[in-house]
Amino acid sequence: MAAPQFKQLRRSYGFDEVAIVPGDITTNPDQTNIDFKVENFTFSIPIIASAMDAVTDVNFAILMSKLGGVAVLNLEGVQTRYDNPEEILTEIAQAPQAEVTPLLQKVYSQPIKENLIGERIQAIKNSGAICAVSVAPANTKRFAPIAAEAGADIFAVQSTVTSAQHISKSYRGLIFPELCQSIPIPIIVGNCVSYSTCLELMRTGISGVLVGIGPGAACTTRQVLGVGVPQITATIDCAAARDEYLQESGRYVPIITDGGIGNGGDLCKAFAAGADAVMLGSIFARAKEAPGHGYHWGMSHPHPALPRGTRIKVGTTSPLEQILFGPASVTDGSQNLVGALRTAMSTCGAFTIAEMHKVEMVIAPAITTEGKWWQLSQSGH
Repeated sequence: MAAPQFKQLRRSYGFDEVAIVPGDITTNPDQTNIDFKVENFTFSIPIIASAMDAVTDVNFAILMSKLGGVAVLNLEGVQTRYDNPEEILTEIAQAPQAEVTPLLQKVYSQPIKENLIGERIQAIKNSGAICAVSVAPANTKRFAPIAAEAGADIFAVQSTVTSAQHISKSYRGLIFPELCQSIPIPIIVGNCVSYSTCLELMRTGISGVLVGIGPGAACTTRQVLGVGVPQITATIDCAAARDEYLQESGRYVPIITDGGIGNGGDLCKAFAAGADAVMLGSIFARAKEAPGHGYHWGMSHPHPALPRGTRIKVGTTSPLEQILFGPASVTDGSQNLVGALRTAMSTCGAFTIAEMHKVEMVIAPAITTEGKWWQLSQSGH
C-alpha cells in the first residue's frame, strides 16, 4: 500500500482562469435588474467603494450614494485622525516611493479623534446619502455605538482575515451576536474565503459577508503571509455557505466579493461565481473625485512592525460616473462597469443577479490571451 499523502490539495481559480458561457437565450441589457439589498436598504447598482483612504472620503461617499451604490468610510483612517485630511492625502501622494512606508506609519500613528467620527458621518447624512462605515475588530466595541448614534446606516467590521471565533488572551473578544444586539443597524463582516467560516459568520446574525483575502491591487498579504484563496473559488465556496444558511434559517445574507477586480470582465465573473455585490478599490482610486490623487495604498501598509501593502500609482482617468456608467473612453474594461454587467447578464439570459449565479462557467486559462497576439505584442509600446 502506498504511503498516504500528508496533505491533499484541491485546485482553486482566480478571475483570469475562468470564463462565462453564454446562455441559450439572450435579452436586452436594459431589462436586467441588478438591485442589491442589505436588510432594508436597496441599492440600484451592486457596487461598493472600499473603505480605503485613497478611495472614500465624505464627498466620494455622497457621490457614490447619488449614483445608486454605496461607499464605505474608514473610521480609522486619515478622515478621523486629522481635521485637515486633504493636506495629509496630498503629502502621501507627493512622497517619494522610498519614503512612503515610514510616512504612512507616522501618519497612521496619530490618535483617532472620536468627535471626527460623528462629524464625518453627519456630513454624509446631511447630504441625504446612505452612510456606510468600517472599523477593524479591535476598535469595534469602542466605535460602533458612536457610529450608530451619529446616524450611520451600515456598519462594516473588516480585517485581513476574520473568523467567528477568535482565541485571545483578553477576557472577552469581539462577539458578533452581542454586537448585532447592541447597535440597531445592518452589520457587514469580512474578510473570509471559506465555506465553514462564512457559514459560521452568518449564524452570528450579521447582515453581509465580505469575501477575499489578499487579492487587492495594493495588498501584499499573500506575499508577506502566504495567506489567501483566489477569488472565483472563494466566492463559489462562500456562495454555497450563503445558500446553506438560507436553507437552515430562511434568511438571505448577501456575499460581497472584495478585491482583485481590475475590469468589467472580472466583475461579471464575480457575479457568475455567486457574488451579490462587489467591492472595488483601485478602479475607483482612478476617479477624478477620489481623494488619493491618482494613488492607492492598502490599509495594512502602515502596520508599525509588519507593513503589508504598497502605494501604487493608478493614475486619474475619468469621473466616477463614467467609470460606472460610461461611455467608455478606454478599451481595458475599467469604465462602464454597470454596462458590462448588464450586457454579460443579457448575453447569458439572466434577468436578475440571482439568475446570474446559475450561469455556466468554464475553466479557461487562455481566455485573456487566446487570439490576442497583436494586442499583447503592442501592449509594451
